[in-house]
Amino acid sequence: MTTIRIYPDHDPTNLLFTTSNISKIQHHLSDIGIHFEQWPVHAELQPGVAPEQVLSRYADDVERLQQQHGYQSVDVISLDSSHPDKAALRQKFLQEHTHGEDEVRFFAAGEGLFTIHLQQRVFEVHCVAGDLIKVPANTPHWFDMGPNPGFVAIRWFTNPEGWVAQFSGSDIANLFNRLDNH
Repeated sequence: MTTIRIYPDHDPTNLLFTTSNISKIQHHLSDIGIHFEQWPVHAELQPGVAPEQVLSRYADDVERLQQQHGYQSVDVISLDSSHPDKAALRQKFLQEHTHGEDEVRFFAAGEGLFTIHLQQRVFEVHCVAGDLIKVPANTPHWFDMGPNPGFVAIRWFTNPEGWVAQFSGSDIANLFNRLDNH
């Protein structure tokens, strides 16, 4: 279930707000410049599915976002618990970082925990199949796919190099929840 939890950035024990109400999630994220929407899920997909199959199921929505925001490329990331680099990938995504472009992800299957650090707050967004989140360029955040990932996500890029991160060097991500305890 999609949820949001909001904490002060200096106190991970002080839960300020939580909800699974999509309108309230959108409202709180919109206040900090994060776009969130839900799309109907077009049949169950499993990690390992061919990227072309994922993109064809969501072709109209993929095209709409590309035209609206000028994204130059789209790909599919699909990870499951058998991925040989799952631990290294998890550690990389778990460090607070920013990107020079928007980070746009649609969960076609599975789940992940996006955590955004803005305005002296930490916003934990548990995303599931059907959720689209757009984190604007230069927004500090991190992502947890869990120790045994299981998700299929469509990603949009304006940078032809794909996912490029600038790490903050902060250890704040170590203070807050992981996917497996959210």
